[in-house]
Amino acid sequence: MLALLSPAKTLDYSTPLTTRKHSEPRLLGHTQALIDVMRTKSVADIAAMMSISDELAALNAQRYADFQLPFTTRNARPAALAFAGDVYLGLAARDRFDERDWTEAQKTVRILSGLYGVLRPLDLMQPYRLEMGRALLTDRGLTLYDWWGDVVSDLLRDDLAAAPGAKVVVNLASDEYAKVVRPRVVGADVVSPRFEDTDRTGRRTVVSFYAKRARGEMAAWLVTERVHSVRALASFRGAGYRYDAAASRPGRPVFVRAYADRR
Repeated sequence: MLALLSPAKTLDYSTPLTTRKHSEPRLLGHTQALIDVMRTKSVADIAAMMSISDELAALNAQRYADFQLPFTTRNARPAALAFAGDVYLGLAARDRFDERDWTEAQKTVRILSGLYGVLRPLDLMQPYRLEMGRALLTDRGLTLYDWWGDVVSDLLRDDLAAAPGAKVVVNLASDEYAKVVRPRVVGADVVSPRFEDTDRTGRRTVVSFYAKRARGEMAAWLVTERVHSVRALASFRGAGYRYDAAASRPGRPVFVRAYADRR
């Protein structure tokens, strides 16, 4: 069983690492080719493409310029400890994972990325910003989905064959990133948990901030509890969420949290 996560825009390259383990991304040839494309873009091009300020665009232009191989622990850090957005606050790998958990995570957690394609939690990465859903003209097409084609799905298929448990993908990524995964190529069922919060009136909605944290919490739970079956998902209790059998359907388990259980 594999759990998929989205990357994060917020990065952390200063907090001390809690593991010495690391690995090398497996699609660096494709990554380097994308870097070469992005190095042709001006700051104004990057600002327009990503809908960001000139200041942020200049920062990312410099990141593309600074990108270099080989990756080392001096110029890169493990992906699960470099990303610092809401999903990764929920994952809390820095505090939760011991060395055996990191080994499990390497087998069962994958991070989708516009620049790196697929990352394992301990894969080294250099700082970047390149969102999967952005249009980008290359010799492979008009978007990053065209760029990656079947490459991401082929690698996930191989990883799933080696992963413990059921041949199922637990999709904890956003729609933007999950779209790069082609189930027919992966050759596995995809299960996409949904996290809903109840407000004071009893109305249930997906609150992005809470849902992102819950996705990270579930990924951490899958790792630390060595969960390898879809049926076991119903026992998830992270962050106050509870499985709702009545609202769930095949491939779409629903987890609900009462307003009073928010923390």
